[in-house]
Amino acid sequence: MKRILAAALVLATLGPARADWDATLAKAKGETVYWNAWGGDERTNAFIAWAGGEMQSRYGVTVKQVKLTDTGEAVARVLAEKGAGRDADGSVDLIWINGPNFLSMKQKGLLYGPFVQDLPNARFIDATHKRSNVVDFAVPTEGYESPWRLAQFVLIYDSAKVAAPPRSLIALTEWIKAHPGRFTYPDPHDFMGASFLKQILVDLAPDAARLSQPADDAAFATQSAPLWAWCDAVRDALWRQGRQYPLNEPALIQALNDGEVDFALAFDPLEAAVAARAGRLPATVRATNFADGSLGNTSFVAIPYNSPHKAAAMALANFLLDPATQAHAQDIAYLGAYNVLDPDKLSPEQRKAFAAPAEPAAPTDLGPVLLEPHPSWMTKIAGEWRRRYGQ
Repeated sequence: MKRILAAALVLATLGPARADWDATLAKAKGETVYWNAWGGDERTNAFIAWAGGEMQSRYGVTVKQVKLTDTGEAVARVLAEKGAGRDADGSVDLIWINGPNFLSMKQKGLLYGPFVQDLPNARFIDATHKRSNVVDFAVPTEGYESPWRLAQFVLIYDSAKVAAPPRSLIALTEWIKAHPGRFTYPDPHDFMGASFLKQILVDLAPDAARLSQPADDAAFATQSAPLWAWCDAVRDALWRQGRQYPLNEPALIQALNDGEVDFALAFDPLEAAVAARAGRLPATVRATNFADGSLGNTSFVAIPYNSPHKAAAMALANFLLDPATQAHAQDIAYLGAYNVLDPDKLSPEQRKAFAAPAEPAAPTDLGPVLLEPHPSWMTKIAGEWRRRYGQ
């Protein structure tokens, strides 16, 4: 808790001298930032391209996206460069990162920083109500990564078929048993499948506070026992009697669109609205979550210790925190990603840009964000699930 409060205090006292930041921008001008980011979502790729255009016109900084299939690729590259003694001219300037990959880089000394306190726009970060902005999968960020988009678990459903969606785990369990074959979740080798199981774990664990610490064998057996009891209790009532699971979130979205199931899962609260607008889901879809809160996390950008373009990387991280940039990213016409800012720190004019979207599929009340367990829990959950259910 002391480390979390310290991280919040860092954000509360942010703000370099204007001359220092001007010097950073002067150094950044003419530099190229190689932003290593997952490339599997075209809307995100388009947003990064837009950000690159803005960075070039405003600051003379070129942004090149290095599209990854797995963030671990970039982490492995930086680690290999450190092993080879390449400490000043690395190939990675910025990484879209969070969770286990951040923990790995932090433990191995692969990160530059702390740098967030040097970003002028960091004063807008919500470190109080959106604690995942300063605590990444139970690991305090301590200024080594800068937030840029918020994610929170939601249920997506077709309101033409489900009039009153369940708003608690108890209600969801009852619904599954009353509607056999109409609910499932992705195989937990996929992030969304693992996230759904973590949501159940957080709801049922005898000591939820223990989940913020690394999972040893004894704690895992005790804390996860109710999760496996739940999986066993609903398995036969799942889609295809729990003998097969969708490969990933897009496959589950497609199953909902095809009418095979009545629910999909997402970690982007605006995914239903985005999919409905794109014609990937019917206009009658809606998004909701558990009334007592749902699992949430923040996507960050981090700068490797050996980035040769740290000034430009910091300029980009600061741009991503600009209220106008965050409003653009939240706009469903562009990206549809929830913002990481504290509305109380914005001017009335800035707050207008974050008015709730007029999309009927957008959730009206997300409820509290429940922090992610320590990364070690996800690894153990995925392994134990495969052992039990043979996927």
